[in-house]
Amino acid sequence: MNYETALSRTWRHSTSSLTNAALMQREFVRYATLAASSHNTQCWQFKLEEGGISILPDWDRRTPVVDPDDHHLYVSLGCATENLVQAAQANGQQGLVKVTADSAIRIHLEPTPAIASPLFEAIPQRQSTRTDYDGQPLSKDELQQLAAAVGGSVHLILLTEKPAIEQILDYVVEGSNAQISDPAFVQELKSWIRFNDKEAMRQGDGLFARCTGSPTAPRWLGNLLFDRLLTPQAEAEKYTRQIRSSAGIAIFVSEANQPSHWIEVGRAYQRFALQATALGIRTAFLNQPVEVAALRSQLAKHLGIGDRRPDLVVRFGRGPEMPRSLRRPVAAVLV
Repeated sequence: MNYETALSRTWRHSTSSLTNAALMQREFVRYATLAASSHNTQCWQFKLEEGGISILPDWDRRTPVVDPDDHHLYVSLGCATENLVQAAQANGQQGLVKVTADSAIRIHLEPTPAIASPLFEAIPQRQSTRTDYDGQPLSKDELQQLAAAVGGSVHLILLTEKPAIEQILDYVVEGSNAQISDPAFVQELKSWIRFNDKEAMRQGDGLFARCTGSPTAPRWLGNLLFDRLLTPQAEAEKYTRQIRSSAGIAIFVSEANQPSHWIEVGRAYQRFALQATALGIRTAFLNQPVEVAALRSQLAKHLGIGDRRPDLVVRFGRGPEMPRSLRRPVAAVLV
């Protein structure tokens, strides 16, 4: 099986009616695995239960350098939760979400009229599109639809004016410089890079080189090129170009700095990204200012959000589809 065949088997809607309860739950899990996750670590596990599904952290897939407090891990679990809820609704099951005291996610399923929302339909098309966009603004109606998709307790800040975007660009570049200058960060990032098709298919996770427009290469050559080409200046130039080509920047802010609220941020982001996809709009993370702790507090002050935490920084706009990453099979993520 080649990479393109593996992609077609990964990024798809169900091809048959889901009538068996056990098969239905497994398919809900498959949809959940198509969610976004930090570094595409897929840091989740799923437990199939009577009348529901639990989503648990996979601690072996932590990224302790970039995410020392597991913030991104819990956001990723929230993204998976939202995909699962959308898939359940489309197949006649209402997903009632409860975050337990130990920050596990319990989704109780009960019958409901099937509604395949535009967000559900967009699940196999969504991607984090790490390339230049077309620089064109979005309409007022499109921006309203993106904001409405967030909902809940998560606060969304949409920046579409050039001066405001340039200010966020400064934070992104400063954060990128700090990270690229940290050998531990670079080593952790490199460990999640998949430099060629065989490596990407064998692992089923991580950041595939082609997804960012880089050529594939044997691991030894990829490591060499990575070390030579990943410089503060090169990254600053890339982010400057990409941000200035975007229609705007979305910043997600949680009500409280704790895992249950980070999970809500993940659900809100996933709805935002799916709504964007349904409108033909691309998204990509720019999380450097919220990953560098000193910058995060400065960004919060700049945004005027008091002691609340800015959780995610995301750029959006119209642009080309990029090559896609893979996901691990359902069997690999079941407890």
